[in-house]
Amino acid sequence: MRYLCLILLVVIFLLLVKIKMMRKTAREISVQFEQILKTDTNQLITISVNDREMKKLADNINKQLKILRKEYLRYKQGDFELKTAITNISHDIRTPLTAICGYLDLLQDHSDAEKTEEYISIMKERVELMKQLTEELFRYSVILSDNAEPETEEVLINQVLEDSIMGYYAVLTKRGISLEIHMTEKQIIAKLNKEYLARIIYNLLNNAVKYSDGDLRITLTESGEIIFANTAKELSSVQVDRLFDRFYTVKTARNSAGLGLSIARTLTEEMGGTISATYKDDVLAIRLKFNL
Repeated sequence: MRYLCLILLVVIFLLLVKIKMMRKTAREISVQFEQILKTDTNQLITISVNDREMKKLADNINKQLKILRKEYLRYKQGDFELKTAITNISHDIRTPLTAICGYLDLLQDHSDAEKTEEYISIMKERVELMKQLTEELFRYSVILSDNAEPETEEVLINQVLEDSIMGYYAVLTKRGISLEIHMTEKQIIAKLNKEYLARIIYNLLNNAVKYSDGDLRITLTESGEIIFANTAKELSSVQVDRLFDRFYTVKTARNSAGLGLSIARTLTEEMGGTISATYKDDVLAIRLKFNL
């Protein structure tokens, strides 16, 4: 009986020690957790007690803190991008509006038919610019809000690429861009959304209009890779790395909300493809690839 009581006392003592250690660890976790949430830090929770279960608890909290930190940074970056975008887009829309108002005032003061025609022509250009900006924003919002899986079919990429180039040829010519096409005779077929593919190619062609120094080489390889390459001396490697970021624009870009390539990337990834940009020897090359 005496030994039994002694054993019980030892067990009780050990339990009390265990409880004290757990309470100490709980306080450590609580204090550190509160401090981490209050400050912008990458610090993680550490405990002084070598208890397996408490270490497991600390590790799980640290995993959640890493996820929380990652989401916070993403939110912060998105908030910054949105504020910047609102500023840029407001400026891009206000500029043609101011011009239109100015030419309307001039129309009131002039009765000359030739001048009237010139002012109306300029205002039409400004209206077209505003239309392009709002259309880009609208398409991007539609893509983001559409959670449905894109309907796919067997698509002949050669044909879609050729049709898209023909439809955009007049714009390229007007911008003074010389076009060079290298297209494989092999039929490249993939299961894609035809409308999405056409939109991606259109956006890549439009990107060439923004950044090309006067040339554009379009290649469709036997492996199904589409390459858009053009000289762009005013770009830098840093700028090229950000071309697919939403709302990002380069000063050399013309009439853009910075969504064209972001839309292209979103649509490409939705169809299981890849899209990337490289910059070497003043040449910007965008590569588009789908699973065949």
